[in-house]
Parts: sequence; structure tokens; C-alpha cells
Amino acid sequence: MRVANFNGGPGALPLEVLEEAARDMLDWRGSGMSVMENSHRGKEVIAMMAEAEADLKALLGLDEEWAVIFCQGGASLQFAMIALNFAGPGGHCDYINTGLWATKAYKEAKICGAKPRLAASSEDDDFTYIPEVFDFDPEAKYVYLTANNTVRGTQWSTFPKAPAPLIADMSSEFLSRSIDLSRFALIYAGAQKNVGPAGLTVVALRREMADRARLDVPNMLSYPVYIKHQSMYNTPPVWSVYVAGLTCKWIRNTIGGLKAMTELNQAKAETLYRAIDDSGGFYRGTAKSSSRSLMNVTFRLPRVELNDKFKKESAGTGLVGLGGHRSVGGLRASLYNAVTLADVQTLVEFMAEFKRKNG
Repeated sequence: MRVANFNGGPGALPLEVLEEAARDMLDWRGSGMSVMENSHRGKEVIAMMAEAEADLKALLGLDEEWAVIFCQGGASLQFAMIALNFAGPGGHCDYINTGLWATKAYKEAKICGAKPRLAASSEDDDFTYIPEVFDFDPEAKYVYLTANNTVRGTQWSTFPKAPAPLIADMSSEFLSRSIDLSRFALIYAGAQKNVGPAGLTVVALRREMADRARLDVPNMLSYPVYIKHQSMYNTPPVWSVYVAGLTCKWIRNTIGGLKAMTELNQAKAETLYRAIDDSGGFYRGTAKSSSRSLMNVTFRLPRVELNDKFKKESAGTGLVGLGGHRSVGGLRASLYNAVTLADVQTLVEFMAEFKRKNG
């Protein structure tokens, strides 16, 4: 029996995507081989990569001014790639710090020799909110932010108007809601939250932004090299791209596109937040209400020992992955795309019973 998977990542994948991938595991499209065994230089895999790229662009509403590339190294590699390509040694760049992953990106830019500065930060209140006031550097080559913060459970509802190209880590909210990308020059996402297996990072960037990239960057860290070689300068993560393509088709054909995905994710989050807010303080959300994430709902119980009891007993009923990030503790339910509304309703029912017994 499959469990309700609330893990922060890798997260749940759609059942029908997993079933189709399982059918193709041994014999993909009549080739007598798994997709993982097919040559990435063969016409079938090249066509599959192109199809996945086209499906992603269609879902995101991107025209030919944008390129979509498939990278390896996880989302964390993008911390360095962005700084190396667009700032370089001594280059100015702005960062908006809303938590762990933005902090890591900021520090990585320093390691790369750039001169990052903080245009805003919510560290003063333990990263429980999204900043609304910014101090942008007119010399900055770009402005960087993390769209959704998995650890703290905060998310941008509207994005700032930046004087420099705006770059966003969208890993934990990618393809979860409709977003106007007209303000952005580059977005990226690790696949393992909403799209596919770990090992793939999807990057969408404007071609004019790629033209600004420095030329003294190693080939495997160069955005123009990825674009020129259609993400196949070396062997790409074929299996992960294949599953990502299946997930895109699931969002489009089964869910009904990003508008329907947005509505579903809003319903899931509202159901869970209502249970927290109506608990009389037994469950306490950790993010400011105006900055709450639709993807990662973080909360605590009145006593630390109850958090551990909640995790143990919920796992025993098939509700797994409800522990908070190791850096902050507490509880967290990640409501990624493949988590169903029924899963959330089951969690809410468990929460009510747990409160009755322990409140």
C-alpha cells in the first residue's frame, strides 16, 4: 500500500507517472531497452529531450526569447553557475535573503569572487516573513531571490520590480502555480520537488541574458554551452528528463494545466492552514500569515516531545515525511503537486484526533 508522502524532497510523484515509467523501465517505445540504456545521441532520446523542453515551455508560457536547458549537479550548483556567468570576480550582485537556501547562494557567490550584498533580509525575525522593502545596488549585475522557502514555510506572493535582471530559485514551487515570468531573466528548479527524480535541474533563461554570460567560465558551468549543445555537451540525466516530461503531460492532460494546478494547491494549503488556525493554539504555524507557503506548511505543537510523538504516530498511519527540516525542527507538511487533496484531508483528520488525545 502506498503512503501519503509529505516529504520535503525528494517529494511525491504522480502515481500514473510512476506507473508509466515502470512500464517503460525494461522496454521503452519498443526499443527492447530501458530509456536509461538508449544512446543519448540516438534520435529517439533526442526527440524525447526536445519534447520535454517543448512541454515545459508550453506550461510556462515561454516563447522563443527563452531557452530551457537541463543541468546536473542539483539546484545548489546553480548558486555558483549564476555568479560565475553573470558577475564574475569583483562583479556586484544583489541577494534577498529569506532563509537557508538564499543564504547558501549568497555565500557561494562570495566564494566565486563576486561582490554580493543583501538588498533585503528577513533574518531579523527568524525568516518568518517575505521582505517588502528593498535597497538595490545600481551597479548590481542581477538580483537573486528564492521564490519558496522549504525550511521556513514562506513564499513570495508577488515579486519585486528590480532594476537589474531578476533571477529566482523556484525549486520547491516549480510548476505548482501560474506565475507571470515577464519580470524574470532566469529561473531554475531542482526536479525532485514537483517535476521528477533528483539529478535534474531545469533552467529557463532569456536568450539575451545568456548573451551576457562571461566567456571565461568552464564549459560544464556555461549557460551558452548548454544552449548551444541542447543540454547534451555531455551525457544528460536522461531518465530524470524522461520522467519530467511525463510529469508535464500529467499536469497538462490530467490536472488541466497550471491554472488548475494552482487552484488545487490553494485548496490543499487552505485546508491544512484552516486546521492549524482553528486548533485553538494546539497547532501553531511558524510563518507570518501574509507570507505562508502553499507548498511547505510549517507548524509546531505546545511541547517538543509532542512533535516527536506526532511524527511517530502519523507515520504509523501511513502519513510520512512530516518532520521539520533538521535545522529548525518542528513539523512540516510539503504539499507538492502529486500530494492529493484526499491526502491532506486524511492528515487533517489525524491532527484532530491527535489533538483530542493530547490537547
